[in-house]
Amino acid sequence: MPETPAETIAVERIQTGVRLEKQLVKVLKALSEHKDMTLGELLEGVVLHALEGKQPFSKETLALIAQLREIYGLQLDASSSHRLRDKKGA
Repeated sequence: MPETPAETIAVERIQTGVRLEKQLVKVLKALSEHKDMTLGELLEGVVLHALEGKQPFSKETLALIAQLREIYGLQLDASSSHRLRDKKGA
């Protein structure tokens, strides 16, 4: 039986040492701040949606993300995902 949005689920969270592209982190942090949630909560939601092949963001949120991408200079897109590499010395 699907849960209603009001129900909460107790989970055990762990600290992780994930490295992400700098501008992407800036956009995600700004979005999580706008949504009044932690960066971890935002990433959990995005990943859970992706694992089910669902769109995690509304049209309004996608418009905000487009603005944040412009502000923070994020030019990467989904087609970039398999071509990323660390800069030398990074």
